[in-house]
Parts: sequence; structure tokens; C-alpha cells
Amino acid sequence: MRNIVSTEWLAAELGKPDLVVLDCTTYLPNEPGDAHSGFAAAHIPGARLFDIEAFGDPETDLPHMVPTAARFAKLIGALGVCNDSRVVFYDQHGLRASPRGWWMMRLFGHEAAAVLDGGLPKWKAEGRPVETGAPSPVTPAVFVPDLVAHRWMGIGDVKRIVRQGGGEALILDARGKARFDGTAPEPRVGLPSGHMPGAASLPYTELLNPDQTLKDKAALRALFAARGADGTRPIVTSCGSGVTACVLALGAVEAGLPEPAVYDGSWTEWASRPETPKATS
Repeated sequence: MRNIVSTEWLAAELGKPDLVVLDCTTYLPNEPGDAHSGFAAAHIPGARLFDIEAFGDPETDLPHMVPTAARFAKLIGALGVCNDSRVVFYDQHGLRASPRGWWMMRLFGHEAAAVLDGGLPKWKAEGRPVETGAPSPVTPAVFVPDLVAHRWMGIGDVKRIVRQGGGEALILDARGKARFDGTAPEPRVGLPSGHMPGAASLPYTELLNPDQTLKDKAALRALFAARGADGTRPIVTSCGSGVTACVLALGAVEAGLPEPAVYDGSWTEWASRPETPKATS
């Protein structure tokens, strides 16, 4: 199964018993709306809601951090996903949060996962059918996770990379350039903007075409190369809270680069810790 699937592909596959379509949408703290009301207003027929917050670790104050394997297995199984399922994630915004679902499935060992290119906006723009209201009842399934730990990084790993001056790995930051530079505020109140010393800025929006589809391989490769990501050293992706960092991870894979690790806590964790160095441009 490809990492990115088209609306045409999904329309042809929709309704097949092994296919599970999940709305994986999240909203920034300062952004109007929420995933649940957006899903009720319009969703792809048969889709279920992959609530990023519900899939988070309830034992931390950080937003939507990766849960334990057991919690993930319970929640994804409740959505009808088993180890034989093909899972397609889409986003109400286009292509922003859906790669987070793709990455989490891969983190727990499930490779048959994909992102819908262009998301719900492209699906609707093409006049394809949508449903409203709550999702249909789901028959729970059993999902057995296999953690692939090298796809995840914690703050201790990133501290080591920063201390070593970036020689061990390249940190790519998916936030907007002004937040990276420290000239625009973070959406989370009280959190300073800026970046980890040695990190490079690659706003996730630069990876997208105007219709919210992912750019082609050559364009992606050039974007990563311009930031020093040429495949000679590992990449770690970061953002505000570990969501759009997954867009960069997806983009790197589609560019033919080694798969990055995602720093789950991202800037929200890093900036909230008094001992971590912060830089501005």
C-alpha cells in the first residue's frame, strides 16, 4: 500500500471490507472549530473519527503525546482496525494532521496505512459524496501492536543532538518561519517562540501544492536538500506539538530519504523546560 493515495483510488476502494477510513483532524488552540463538529458536518462515507486527543497519553500535560502500545491497540481496535486492515487517514483541512495518524500506525508496526492526498477539501471539490452526523456503529477488532521505536524520539535524544551540535542528526522544524525565528507568537499561551539550536526551518506548508496535495518527489527532494537533508545523516522532525512534524516525515519518505524520527514533544515540550537552550533568528 502506498503512503499517499489519491481521491480516485479511495473512491474505487471505498466500501471494501478490509478498508478503514479515518478522519484524523485537529485544530490549533487559537483556531475556531473542532474535529468532532467538523466530522458531523461532513465526512467521507463510512469514515470514523480518529480523535488525536483521545489517542494521546492521559498521564502527561503535553498535548496528544503517543500513548502506550496497549492503549493504542485498545483505541484503534475500537475503530474496527485489525492487523489485516488497510487504513486511510484524511484531514478536514487538506493535509495537515492526517500524517500523524499514518505515523502512529507505523510506529506501532502497521505498514498498511496511507494519507489521502488533498484530504476532505479535494474530495468535496470533486463532487464526491459525503455523509453527515455521527459515524455508523463499528464492530470492534483486535489489533496487536509491534512498536518500531526508531520512528520516535524523546527530549533526552534531542538534547543529545543539540549538545553535539547537530552532527548526529539534522532537526527539521515544520512550524511557520516566523515562529521558528521568534518573531511571531506560539498558539499556546505563555509559550515562547524560537527554535532548538542547530535546527533548520522547513514549514510543512512548503511541501504542499495549492490544492493541499503533496508535491512530487523531485520538488520534495529539492526542499529537503536546501535544508541540508540529503540522506547522509538522520533526520529528526519537530513542530509545535508533534502533528505537522509528521508531514515532514511523510514528505521525506516520499522524497526517497531515510525515514525520519519524529520528536513527539516538539516545541511545546522543549520551550516549556527551563533547562533547554532556545535560539531565535
